[in-house]
Amino acid sequence: MKVAFFLNLIFTIIEIAGGLYTNSLAILSDALHDLGDSLSLGLAWYFQKLSKRGRSGKFTYGYKRFSLLGAIINSIVLVVGSVFILSKAIPGLFSPEETNVQGMLFLAILGIIVNGAAVMKLRNGHSLNEKVVSLHLWEDVLGWVAVLIGSIVMMFFDAPFIDPLLSVLISVYVLYNVYKNIRKSMLIILQGIPEEVDMEQIKLKLSRLNFVTDIHDCHIWS
Repeated sequence: MKVAFFLNLIFTIIEIAGGLYTNSLAILSDALHDLGDSLSLGLAWYFQKLSKRGRSGKFTYGYKRFSLLGAIINSIVLVVGSVFILSKAIPGLFSPEETNVQGMLFLAILGIIVNGAAVMKLRNGHSLNEKVVSLHLWEDVLGWVAVLIGSIVMMFFDAPFIDPLLSVLISVYVLYNVYKNIRKSMLIILQGIPEEVDMEQIKLKLSRLNFVTDIHDCHIWS
């Protein structure tokens, strides 16, 4: 996970510089997405080590819930960044600016290679953390494929609106995923019943046990 983190972080810096150089909002949107993944990787790497400490006198349940704090911090960063990108991209749909298409093409190819290498590095991961991060990196690869296709189209057709359009689509996709992650995190923090758990079914199965006469209280959380 450490190698994947540094790969993603270094490339995110290159993306931001490249997005500014090429005047491409699509590149900057993908840079924001990769920044979120870099934060996720860094926090996952840190909390994976932290969770192995076990419980302490202060944290008697252990440190596993610290990963939720990381998810919330990451989500806030992504929301702020996505709203900023959308505030630039939506007006750009109606008055698009010229972009450096060759630069976009080069960065898209580089993005596919770097994120693909990070995916390969995590493909044999066994922990849920590693599997989730690997899925996010696959999404990054697909995002760069979209930028690659967009830049190729712009090379042959006068369609500068494609860049802000890609930016809007990527930002909306990021916000959708942030919403899902925040919803899951808040459900855990507020000690809600996990979505996949059916409380009534559990009560029914418990009540059928020979030694159970009554269920007066039942609590389930994760």
